[in-house]
Amino acid sequence: MADAGPQREIRIRPAGRPGDLGWVLMVHGEVYDSEFGWNHEFEALVARIVADFAGSHDPAREAGWIAEVDGKRVGCVFLVDAGKPAVAKLRILLVTPEGRGFGIGSLLVDECLRFARSAGYAEVVLWTNDVLASARRIYQSVGFTLVDEKRHHSFGKELVGQDWTLRLR
Repeated sequence: MADAGPQREIRIRPAGRPGDLGWVLMVHGEVYDSEFGWNHEFEALVARIVADFAGSHDPAREAGWIAEVDGKRVGCVFLVDAGKPAVAKLRILLVTPEGRGFGIGSLLVDECLRFARSAGYAEVVLWTNDVLASARRIYQSVGFTLVDEKRHHSFGKELVGQDWTLRLR
């Protein structure tokens, strides 16, 4: 029987420590460039999302989480109001290569949906791209439904954007 290696400490915590938001921006730029060749346009999109959250989020209705393995940041997700009654938006889910294989993406999405329910949202929506297969599998596993797809040129690539929705009640 193979040795499973040392036990890892996995933790999902609220985003809010110094450096968390800067890390979210930096890691998105680095990972999406390395894995998909996406350019600075993607990092600019993430910067706007992070800046909007930092500047004016309602803590009773919006939150972000950081995943850590052995005290090192390895993932994140955010939930923000979508600007429609009782609708929230899941944003910028990411797990770094070092954090993969521990189920962290699912833990982050579960925490996000738990918060959405407790905040009184009836629906969670998200936008992603079809090349993000691992994230899509997580979304499908918790009941998100694909509602629209559109080809677009963004981040220096030809992509297929996808809109997903999940009814919470």
